[in-house]
Amino acid sequence: MSSPAEYAPTARTVPTRSRERAAYDAETVHAILDDGYLCHLGFVADGLPVVLPTLYARVGGTLYLHGSTGSRPLRTASDGGLPVCVTATRVDGLVLARSGMHHSINYRSVVAHGTAHRVHDPEERRLALDALVDAVVPGRSADCRPADAKESAQTAVLRLDLAEVSAKVRTGGVNDEPEDADLPHWAGVVPVTTSVGEPVPDPGLAPGTPLPDYLRRFVGA
Repeated sequence: MSSPAEYAPTARTVPTRSRERAAYDAETVHAILDDGYLCHLGFVADGLPVVLPTLYARVGGTLYLHGSTGSRPLRTASDGGLPVCVTATRVDGLVLARSGMHHSINYRSVVAHGTAHRVHDPEERRLALDALVDAVVPGRSADCRPADAKESAQTAVLRLDLAEVSAKVRTGGVNDEPEDADLPHWAGVVPVTTSVGEPVPDPGLAPGTPLPDYLRRFVGA
């Protein structure tokens, strides 16, 4: 599915607080989604709310969500679609104010609403599963054995077309009250970053197996 340049705001995607932080342009939304691979999938099961962490990957205007064929969201989606809310968040900094009330977080987040459907088409499933693997480590899908028939039967994929979507971003420093400016408390921003360590080879790896170029680039070696 292709995506528009701008997502139309709706009653569900317009925040009730700090509306100035909301963004609806596809460039911002996609950049935030592409910077991660873990989301939270919210849905209703048996009349009760459920939120599950899962892997995702964006391909054009579509989000693919990883799951097990026996999981509740996948069983429900098989019955004609599952109304969902998907959220993804990246934390960029801890904002420490002089007042406990004004502590905050610098973040980038995306919220997507819609009806998710289970992917049955074999070619689309293959594309989606490769995208999910590459979302975690770019280039990995071409350097591992594809799922066999048994494994494929145990794995399911949900598709959510991006249509009702918004981003929300908080940047900058401390927003203390003017009368607190002279308080003797440290204030500022502690940056938060995500890093990967040096790859640890499996003990059974054949001697002399080199670190692949894509993995070398991924870890900055």
